[in-house]
Amino acid sequence: MRLWPAVVYEWGSTVAEREGRFGCDRLLADPDHELFRAVDVGAPASTVFRWLCQLRVAPYSYDRLDNGGRRSPQTLTPGIEQLAVGQRVMSVFRLVDYEQDRSMTLSLRSRLFGRVTCTYRVDPLAPALSRLLVKVLVSYPMAWGLPMRAILPPGDLVMMRRQLLNLKALAEADAS
Repeated sequence: MRLWPAVVYEWGSTVAEREGRFGCDRLLADPDHELFRAVDVGAPASTVFRWLCQLRVAPYSYDRLDNGGRRSPQTLTPGIEQLAVGQRVMSVFRLVDYEQDRSMTLSLRSRLFGRVTCTYRVDPLAPALSRLLVKVLVSYPMAWGLPMRAILPPGDLVMMRRQLLNLKALAEADAS
């Protein structure tokens, strides 16, 4: 059930991208919502993925809201690209799968949000151009399901749009 315009659920993504398979698909059957976010990045896929690994230390969205007022690092943290299943990402997610230089799949169980799984994927388009895509699957909790259906999709769009644009800017600055 969609309560918002398509852009809230599909920001930046193409039909072909939405029809593709993502790592999170095998983790949550029959989700209440599928959310897609995507942006082109003027940087090699390896650089974009390296910045994606920075999500282990900060959310890179609106730091006053989701990072305790601390600024997300503007330089790469040494060694943070060494991924292992079970690691915390953005302090609330767990890394459940990854493909080096390609994708990270995360999972969260919450009383408020329910079950959330997502895959961040980097697709190379050219030597210095990449596509950063995210697919989010949500299964709402019984207690908060109805209000979360109305709140989570636009709230996620606001936060994740900022996150992807921040990662884009940092990766592009690194690549230049």
